[in-house]
Amino acid sequence: MRAVRLSVVTAAAAAAALTSVTACTAKSDAKDSDAIKVTAADSTCDTSAKAVPAGQVTLKIANKGSRATEVEILFPDDRIVSEKENIGPGTQYTLTAEVKAGAYEIACRPGMKGHGVRQKLTVTGAGASAQHDPELDKAVAAYRQYAQDQADQTVPLAETFAEAIKAGDLEAAKKAYAPSRVGWERTEPVAESFGDIDPKTDTRADGLEQGQKWTGWHRLEKALWQDKKIGADEKTLADQLVSDLKNWQQRVGKAQITPTSMANGAKELLDEVATGKVTGEEDRYSHTDLVDFQGNVEGAQKAYELLKPVARKNDAALTGNLDRQFAALNTLLAKYRTGSGTADFVSYDKVSKDQRKELSDAVNALAEPLSKLAAAVVKK
Repeated sequence: MRAVRLSVVTAAAAAAALTSVTACTAKSDAKDSDAIKVTAADSTCDTSAKAVPAGQVTLKIANKGSRATEVEILFPDDRIVSEKENIGPGTQYTLTAEVKAGAYEIACRPGMKGHGVRQKLTVTGAGASAQHDPELDKAVAAYRQYAQDQADQTVPLAETFAEAIKAGDLEAAKKAYAPSRVGWERTEPVAESFGDIDPKTDTRADGLEQGQKWTGWHRLEKALWQDKKIGADEKTLADQLVSDLKNWQQRVGKAQITPTSMANGAKELLDEVATGKVTGEEDRYSHTDLVDFQGNVEGAQKAYELLKPVARKNDAALTGNLDRQFAALNTLLAKYRTGSGTADFVSYDKVSKDQRKELSDAVNALAEPLSKLAAAVVKK
């Protein structure tokens, strides 16, 4: 679940504008002197440069505030070039993007909400896009089909969920809830690239912007497990969820997907696990967090496996490490299975503090090498 986006942009327009833009959140090879230093705080966002040449733009981010922040490179109309969420207080991060000449903004969003504090950035000159292995075109095509397949599979499952709600069948709706989310969780970074869909479908109560109506899965989850009732509002919201997911299904084929966005998306999925699933915050009413957890891991692994042939040529040690860490995390998750279905996991409120720590450690052990995948993909 991602914070609310500030504008609605059609996928076609985004694809046209971002044709030669790629992003990389792995460790950058750029010298510190070439990077833009971004100092984020609770009410400020200071940058060391206002203009840079086109090509690789690197932000060296330091969060000096008291809250986690999100830092984004944006077009003036709020389309996202690249971003990093959940930069904790007192921590640093490197964000790199391939950017064409034009006008941009760097935004710091303390608490990851609202418009944020912004600085203008002018990118000058023709520049050059990152080079990549031609084999990566096959990986992108395969991943695009995977994302479409997941959307196609999600819609009928969401319809089953909605029909149970409209029938007033509380137990059937509970049973259909978690399976309806798996395809979304596997490809969440693609879904989130359409900034208007995620806030409607997957926002938690504490992620709402001021004045935003709460809709989507988690609003219905609360009704089913905490309120234990289905009313007219829930029936209307169930239909809206299906409609929003059909919108996503129709737009997936137009998503802007690049090798680096695949690699960064895999890391984002692990970040989702670390900040929402391991903590039990995502599905706080139903405690079906392990279903989402598995979906995020499967989606990250799919992106990695498609990129692996090229990454292995450039960094065999990295892919060997990733193979081991994915295997270890999957083995650990399997301990919590109760059957062979996608939603057959123990209720997360039954997972002890020590067990959650073990899961968290396994996620972190995978996330660290996974953050280097994008660099291995575009390495010359």
